[in-house]
Formats: sequence, structure tokens, C-alpha cells
Amino acid sequence: MIKFVQHNLETEDGVAIYSIISLSIFFVVFIAFFIWAMTYNKETINELSELPLK
Repeated sequence: MIKFVQHNLETEDGVAIYSIISLSIFFVVFIAFFIWAMTYNKETINELSELPLK
């Protein structure tokens, strides 16, 4: 099944752009989440980490 799909995609022009777009979207989301996590309020993180123990 995969070989059938792969063969069809190899014969189409412009299919490589989809892999570039998906990698770019993943990279942007990963960097955005990393920035969000680094700038998150430390007091809130401590409060959330203590919830299972309460």
C-alpha cells in the first residue's frame, strides 16, 4: 500500500513542498511552545506540580 502511494506521489510535480511546509509548521510550533514554557510563571508551575500531592 505504501509503495503504491509513494509511487503516485513521486510522479506528481510539486509534492516536495508539502514536506517542507509540514516541517516548517512543526518547527514554528515547537519553538513557540518552547518560548511559552520558558516564560511561564514559575509560581504557577510550582502550584501545579504540588497538586497531585495535596
